[in-house]
Amino acid sequence: MSSRIVAQPRPPLPPNSLVALSLFLLCALFQIGCAAPGEPAAPSPPIPNPVGDLKAHQLGDAVLLTFTLPNKSTLGAHLTTTPTLEVWRGSLLPDGTPNPHSFHLIDTVPGPILSTYLQDGQVSYPSPLQPEELRNTAGQTALYRVRTRVSERKSSQNSNDATVDLYPVPQDITNLDASVSEKSIKLTWTPPDATSAGAPLPPIQSYHVYRGELDPASASAAENDLHAAKWTLPLLQIGTTDKAEYQDSSFDFGKTYAYVVRTVISEGGSQLESGNSHPKILTPKDIYPPAAPQDVVAAVLPGSTPGSFLVDLSWSINLETDLAGYHVYRSETENQRGQLLTPDLLPTSAFRDSSVQPAHKYWYAVTAVDRAGNESSASAPTVTDVP
Repeated sequence: MSSRIVAQPRPPLPPNSLVALSLFLLCALFQIGCAAPGEPAAPSPPIPNPVGDLKAHQLGDAVLLTFTLPNKSTLGAHLTTTPTLEVWRGSLLPDGTPNPHSFHLIDTVPGPILSTYLQDGQVSYPSPLQPEELRNTAGQTALYRVRTRVSERKSSQNSNDATVDLYPVPQDITNLDASVSEKSIKLTWTPPDATSAGAPLPPIQSYHVYRGELDPASASAAENDLHAAKWTLPLLQIGTTDKAEYQDSSFDFGKTYAYVVRTVISEGGSQLESGNSHPKILTPKDIYPPAAPQDVVAAVLPGSTPGSFLVDLSWSINLETDLAGYHVYRSETENQRGQLLTPDLLPTSAFRDSSVQPAHKYWYAVTAVDRAGNESSASAPTVTDVP
């Protein structure tokens, strides 16, 4: 006897289920049949190339990080904005190798701020240190590495590691003064007597004097924050002295200068500078006239017409490098400067006066004028009798 299984008909779906199934099939048909691409996906943000030339050295209460800022992504595209900088610091293991677990983020510098530390593709960024931190880690080696990023989502790979030995530094000099004379700008200051953390200061080895040339429009801002200066020429060391004073004789009148002084001590077998002193910013003005011309002589010569005469004057050349020319004065009264004969400056040390009259006595005097318009005192008068 054979048995047969008879398929039972499925019960009808409830109305609500039929509506849901219909909507599902319509949606699936729309996605497959129409092959709609939908909205385009946003492009992934560029990832900057890693920094490969990071260097670090201590400068006062900071570590100055210098490197070439990457301008391309890992895919070769040019970066259109200055990336954000991440500064990481770590330490060494007892065997002298980097401790990978010691690195921690100590500073984040947004792109607009980082761009102010950028010049010709090179970044010079001072990563600050706390004086107490230097006191507690004196002589220890720190490792620095940096990353850059355009997006919060992805930073570049780590840069190379740069090592620096950290030590307490002298206090910054706060009372840098300057006095201007015709030949030099004299700087004076009070030596520091402690480290920035308040500890006794090792013997001072010397002082380094730095000078930069500013755009005069930025002088006021630079007084409060030297980083706000717009440099015509950047800060460069112009001298070393073991005294708390220095004379700069290589300046030019009319230019705006910023001076800073750093104290130098010996630590770890090498010289270590303090941070910058409070800057001294000044624009020396030339208020110093040239020397009076010397050796003025006069000779009476025949004029261009019968019975006329002229007076030929000459004198020794002034040696000032900023000399602009000479003025000649004539008087018919002794001990008076009299009439200016040369409204335009004479470029040479000679002059011929063809406006003299016969049977007159004249006193001549010569002055020197520099490019700032300063006029010297008059030469010794020279008297001449016209026949």
